[in-house]
Amino acid sequence: QVQLVESGGALVQAGGSLRLSCAASGRTISDYTMGWFRQAPGKEREFVAISWSRGTTVYADSVKGRFTISRDNAENTVYLQMNSLKPEDTAVYYCAAGLRSGSRSRSYDYWGQGTQVTVSS
Repeated sequence: QVQLVESGGALVQAGGSLRLSCAASGRTISDYTMGWFRQAPGKEREFVAISWSRGTTVYADSVKGRFTISRDNAENTVYLQMNSLKPEDTAVYYCAAGLRSGSRSRSYDYWGQGTQVTVSS
């Protein structure tokens, strides 16, 4: 009974920054593992970042040092701050929620509709 809505996707130049938001409703995100995933055309959906309910975080090697996942539990919102963007970051970005979830997309129970991020060279 959790609904997720992503926003903040845009067209940006390489080297720029962008912050994605994932607004949740129905349940508090403090009870859930929250993840960000992305999918480029013709590619499988891939793990980007995880925020565990106890506060620890994990990042894909491709984004580590550039992206940061964070929570605002009072606003029931998860964020993905993306810096030093590269053309290869271009994808639809999805947020997800699960109770026993990790880096595998199939371990998440709830998904947002996605938001497009395009990075131009």
